Amino acid sequence: MPPINADLHCHSTISDGLLAPAEVVARAARNGVELLALTDHDELAGLADAREAARIHGLAFVNGVEVSVSWGEQTVHIVGLGVDPACTVLADGLADVRAGRDGRAARMGEALAAIGIRGAYEGALKYVGNPALVSRSHFARYLAEIGAARDVKSVFDHYLVRGKPGYVEHVWATMEDALAWIHAAGGLAVIAHPGRYRLSKRELDELFVRFHDLGGEAIEVVSGSHNREATLEFARVARRYGFLASRASDFHGPGESSVDLGGSDPLPEDLTPVWSKL
Repeated sequence: MPPINADLHCHSTISDGLLAPAEVVARAARNGVELLALTDHDELAGLADAREAARIHGLAFVNGVEVSVSWGEQTVHIVGLGVDPACTVLADGLADVRAGRDGRAARMGEALAAIGIRGAYEGALKYVGNPALVSRSHFARYLAEIGAARDVKSVFDHYLVRGKPGYVEHVWATMEDALAWIHAAGGLAVIAHPGRYRLSKRELDELFVRFHDLGGEAIEVVSGSHNREATLEFARVARRYGFLASRASDFHGPGESSVDLGGSDPLPEDLTPVWSKL
């Protein structure tokens, strides 16, 4: 297929983005994006507004979602592309995943209070666009605001990742469930930003094998989280397993994301883009 400016992973205020769904689409259109997927965490509520905005701006749009998955002691993310938001299997599964988020957020607030950062839960709520989905990013924005760290990334590094005082364990969907929900909704499953996971090469290989065996179709070769070296590595993974290749910014908001909407590097030319099957 001829190259197009596709961005198949981004977020709005429905999960942990800074812009409303229609604003995400408008920004993508200004940036020259030709094909966009909104992929909020465990939530489909922004898709209708985004699709209408895409129609107004003349932008091709794909319904998407990013499902939180527990993989051993890690959380990994599986993007579903081309899903039917009316599918009850997917909607009910995502509702189950979201149900535990508020309890986790309250426990994060308690954990941070124990080290002297009081009011973090209430502070995080100021950044929440969807009361059903309070995430680590909302805490990170509040902690950066009060000067607990110099920026959002530093907050994660010092407080919100495994082994740090604000990290709280949570059980998300299984890999089997996530792929079953996406496929029931007619979508394609994509491993999001594999270069972000703190997994050894052997552990990553185990992830790819299991994903492939369960019928997973694609991998984000190009991601806002990947440098050139990572892109080349995950291009090799795509070739090895026969995965389709996705291109994504993982945009969350201006000034917070390393890559803007539509600003990702092109896919290696020999790979089959995931959008060829959408």
